[in-house]
Amino acid sequence: MADEPAWLAAARAKLGTREAPGPANSPTIMGWAKRVGNKALGMVYNADSVPWCGLFVATCMHEAGIKPAPIAVRAKAWATWGLALSIDELAPGAVLVFERPGGGHVGFYDGETATAYRVLGGNQGDAVSCAWIAKERCVARRWPSDQPLVGSRVRLASTGAKLSSNEA
Repeated sequence: MADEPAWLAAARAKLGTREAPGPANSPTIMGWAKRVGNKALGMVYNADSVPWCGLFVATCMHEAGIKPAPIAVRAKAWATWGLALSIDELAPGAVLVFERPGGGHVGFYDGETATAYRVLGGNQGDAVSCAWIAKERCVARRWPSDQPLVGSRVRLASTGAKLSSNEA
């Protein structure tokens, strides 16, 4: 879309990217880790079996020239990055952070119904995809501090789609 932020366009371009099955590693995902670098990720990232939602968000931000969260591979590190947004300020590309069993999850706001956010994220079903995540699980809504807020909330009709319950 023409008016969406560059990092969201980078995310859309990666839709369908998948983990490698079994003990193999996706060269694409491992390439993201190499390009973003250990310093930004906060660790040596050596297997796509390690949760990679934070790596995905960091990669999209990096491609847009925006500094990622410290220890960007950790989903919850994004909860204090950038500027906080109120629910009414949400716009496509906002970074959403969620609680999940065993940790957190991070992805980009891509719309909403009354009860769920449509999240464009990595490591959702072992792929870059759009998933529906309950609003009640959202613990932070963020925007890059050096970028103007563009766009507004995207209200979607209820789809009856199944809600994601664990994005690991």
